[in-house]
Amino acid sequence: MAEFQKVAAVSEVPDPGKTLVEVDGEMVAVFHVAGQWYALDDVCTHDGGPLADGELRNHTIACPRHGAKFDIRTGAALTMPAVRPTRSHEVKVEDGGVWIRLRSAAGGAGPADHAAPAAGAAAPGTVPAAAATAPAAAGLESAALQPAAPPADSLASQPLCEDVVREVLKEVKDPELFVNIVDLGLIYGVTLSPAADAPGRQHVAIDMTMTSPACPAGPQLIGDTKRVLGARTDVSAVEVRIVMDPPWTPDRMTESARDQLGIF
Repeated sequence: MAEFQKVAAVSEVPDPGKTLVEVDGEMVAVFHVAGQWYALDDVCTHDGGPLADGELRNHTIACPRHGAKFDIRTGAALTMPAVRPTRSHEVKVEDGGVWIRLRSAAGGAGPADHAAPAAGAAAPGTVPAAAATAPAAAGLESAALQPAAPPADSLASQPLCEDVVREVLKEVKDPELFVNIVDLGLIYGVTLSPAADAPGRQHVAIDMTMTSPACPAGPQLIGDTKRVLGARTDVSAVEVRIVMDPPWTPDRMTESARDQLGIF
């Protein structure tokens, strides 16, 4: 088991306040709030953003890149786009110093090491119930929470236009969140133009963003977008253009997506 290591003097970190330290070669964000001390990996589980650079409010730290929030007492992911906890570590104060012992995995004793969690707080090392259950319940809840999609036959028979393209793209879902890319707000634009080499068919250009520049699901989302649109007989080619400006933020999601992910 790892040993406690002294990382800072108590006097070096104001209350409330935070600092970044290195423990056994790993970067750890240390927080001092209401007389208690907490420590998390300095890593947002959405895209690796530095949590120590984020905004600290009470017991919540927000990733500076896309606004994902984490409970500093447990490491639990509280808001989109993060759905996995970051690792929390043991902290003690002794002889005027702050000492940390690394845990081997996300989760653990959590707030029991420091203070009782606030009412309704997520259990140590867990994703909030609404986010954790979203994948499992996606098949049951999607129909109730999203407007009913037109039957496949009727959609295929409709003349191609931007609205039809967006309905087709609802077949493409983020593999981690189980929410379609239209309701997630990833589609910035749809452009249709007659295909010069295929009379009666159209070239479809999609301006798509990602929740982060290094989104691991990016290649799959691009491939699925080309597949579902390319299956139409009135489409000659599909071009997907990745756009990162303006950056994606959770407020681009539809109410349907927020309901499905338990974000209120």
